[in-house]
Amino acid sequence: MRVLVVEDDVTMAETIRDGLALQCFTVDLRHDGAAGLSAASGDAYDVIVLDIMLPRIDGREVCRQLRERNVRTPILMLSATSPEDVTGDVLALGADDFLGKPFSFPVLVARLRALSQE
Repeated sequence: MRVLVVEDDVTMAETIRDGLALQCFTVDLRHDGAAGLSAASGDAYDVIVLDIMLPRIDGREVCRQLRERNVRTPILMLSATSPEDVTGDVLALGADDFLGKPFSFPVLVARLRALSQE
């Protein structure tokens, strides 16, 4: 499975990448919204993991623009914000799922597999 992770916390992004690699996922990292938007618009991914709080363009706007461009890749949004504060908002923008930080790595893997229907 090919996954794009857009996360500005480099340590967290690398931890996610390394853990997913152990599960035989191929992972590309981007650390700001503009780079994530560009990568997601041009490359074919099975799923996108997208943090909400990103530099340059926030995750909500990245999600909105991807859907506006008819990019239908499943999107799992991440945020340290309370799920009650953002879940409905990000789902309305076109995200397919939301996971609050901190999260259980096995739950992340299970959700990515469900989203990609692998």
